[in-house]
Amino acid sequence: MRNEQSLSPVERFQNLLKSYKNEEGEYQYRKRLSQMAISGTKSLLINFEDLLTIDLDLATKIIDKPDEYLRYSEEAARYQLKIEDPEYAESIDKIRVMFKNLPEKTQLRKMGSQHIGKLIFVDGILVRASSIRPFLTKAIFKCKRCENESSLEQTGAFITYPPFCSACQRTGPFEVVEAKSEFVDSQEIRVQERPEDLPPGQLPRWVDVRLIDDLVDVARPGDRVTITGIVRTSKAYLPRRGTLRMFDIFLETNFIDVAGKEPELQELSPEEEKSIKELSKDPRIHDKIVRSIAPSIYGYPNIKEAVMYLLFGGVQKHLSEGITIRGDSNILIIGDPGTAKSVLLQYVTKIAPRGLYTSGRGSSAVGLTAAVIREKSGGMTLEAGALVLADRGICAIDEMDKMREEDRVAIHEAMEQQTVSIAKGGIVATLNARTAILAAANPALGRYDPFRTVVENINLPVTVLSRFDLIFIIRDEPIKDVDERMAEHILALHRTGRAPVDPPIQPQMLRKYISYAKQIKPVLTDEAMNRLKEFYLQMRNTESSESPIAITARQLEGLIRLSESRARAALRKEITVEDAQAAIILMRKSLEQVGIDLTSGKFDIDILMTGRPKSVRDRLQVVISIIVEAEKTVGMIREGALYERLENEYGIQKMEASNLLNQLTRDGMIYSPRPGYFKKT
Repeated sequence: MRNEQSLSPVERFQNLLKSYKNEEGEYQYRKRLSQMAISGTKSLLINFEDLLTIDLDLATKIIDKPDEYLRYSEEAARYQLKIEDPEYAESIDKIRVMFKNLPEKTQLRKMGSQHIGKLIFVDGILVRASSIRPFLTKAIFKCKRCENESSLEQTGAFITYPPFCSACQRTGPFEVVEAKSEFVDSQEIRVQERPEDLPPGQLPRWVDVRLIDDLVDVARPGDRVTITGIVRTSKAYLPRRGTLRMFDIFLETNFIDVAGKEPELQELSPEEEKSIKELSKDPRIHDKIVRSIAPSIYGYPNIKEAVMYLLFGGVQKHLSEGITIRGDSNILIIGDPGTAKSVLLQYVTKIAPRGLYTSGRGSSAVGLTAAVIREKSGGMTLEAGALVLADRGICAIDEMDKMREEDRVAIHEAMEQQTVSIAKGGIVATLNARTAILAAANPALGRYDPFRTVVENINLPVTVLSRFDLIFIIRDEPIKDVDERMAEHILALHRTGRAPVDPPIQPQMLRKYISYAKQIKPVLTDEAMNRLKEFYLQMRNTESSESPIAITARQLEGLIRLSESRARAALRKEITVEDAQAAIILMRKSLEQVGIDLTSGKFDIDILMTGRPKSVRDRLQVVISIIVEAEKTVGMIREGALYERLENEYGIQKMEASNLLNQLTRDGMIYSPRPGYFKKT
């Protein structure tokens, strides 16, 4: 056999295709080539690691001189296809050879002049995608003088015309005959650095990428992609001034792989996997995880437990009729100023395998969902926003109460349906936003007023509030013992630069633990189902029609999600009664803070669903009925007479009656035709 180096590059490539065997002992690439006709593809994917094991010199040359050596690889693939399937080889004009898993990954921000013309491997998030356009590869030109036709292969960004006509020897003019020319599909996309790779305080870098042929429309905005491609430059022209010395960089894609279909998996060594399984067997695992969440923040055990459930997430379900039930929980924290809400939110986005932090004032509706942008060429492209980029992860929205009303509406759909629908500029699309939302807000009056309902305390619409599974209130009350421990904790934190108590699970390990647990899909046991059903019926059991509704089906679904998350945290495939009970206790604690009617002291979910407790609605109804009754006899009712009837017949004092009249006037239910009189609208 001849020496490997004495073979031509084409023969060396062919050697890989015909002789490489995988672990099962089958000829991997010969099998792929023979299956090309069945799938009708014109491309062959090669794992670069296989080439490294067989021919290191050839692998190095592909990276350094991709234009030349990719041509050799395509010739070799064509020769081998003629052996495996001669008929199919004749029917196609060219095979594309694609490479994946290059030995070294290049960071987007490190990409520069030293990479021009080289084959590189990068990863990032797809943030923008154009429509598909035909790209000219082989042009047929017709001479306008003698009508002779000639063909010319096209390379570069602009059309290259023939120097002269082969028949009449003149220099043109020429026109392109589109019907006879050859085109391939092409698409422009923009890939941006992943949020977790971004150095603190830096703007994310991006690169424009050109996809052609089989690679178009493989990925959508919001998908995480890894790309093998050749770094190219494009010139910038100024009218009447010539070409600038400054060039733009873009990537000409060889292969694109979409990694964003599933939750992000951390790479685990066998030792790490073993220690994760050992950790999960600890009977106090939930307590350990809670104590490992934001150890620099003192207290808040309930909120940290809720955050644990948010990080692990429930199981998403796809029903046969095409409906999807979300598995992610949404949590809202309402707190007085200076209660470490923002620190907790930023911690969660760092510890989650995929997390994004955004602040309400700096977030617009399109920034959260998706924007339609006009390209230089005049077409429209779609650019993904924060909720789409956080797909399969966690989106933390701080200062939610400071968001503009029209921007807040944008997150309705993402919170319940977990999609983002766009209909702008001729683009109608639905993007995935399967993200858990952790939001924080300040009370409307500066500090939380315990004598008002949660809806009166916070500047958020009821439609958004009702979509949160759990709502917690942090009140900054002076309690001597707590204040003393808090002061010691903060002072120790500042003196040593680390949390006074070491977390039982280190952040890096916790992140890997969460990633590993997300693969498990726990199922409800009969005992857990009975416990949840019992609690639901107990809360719904109203003694009479007068009693308020304490809980709805939406809260029951929330309980199931929390139970699934708790089972996942212990790496269990079944949800036990303990999981259901823990979820019920947490839900009760949340309802005790936000779902209690302050006048009757009973649970009333209508506070979150409609913004008013049942007791207030009943009183408003009484006022309206008295006004309507008076209208039938005297046309309108005098204010004094109304107060008198309300006090004598219903025991409603003048102060409360005045508030009820103000509410009805604000809502447009009643009006005052003249001072001191009321009438129904």
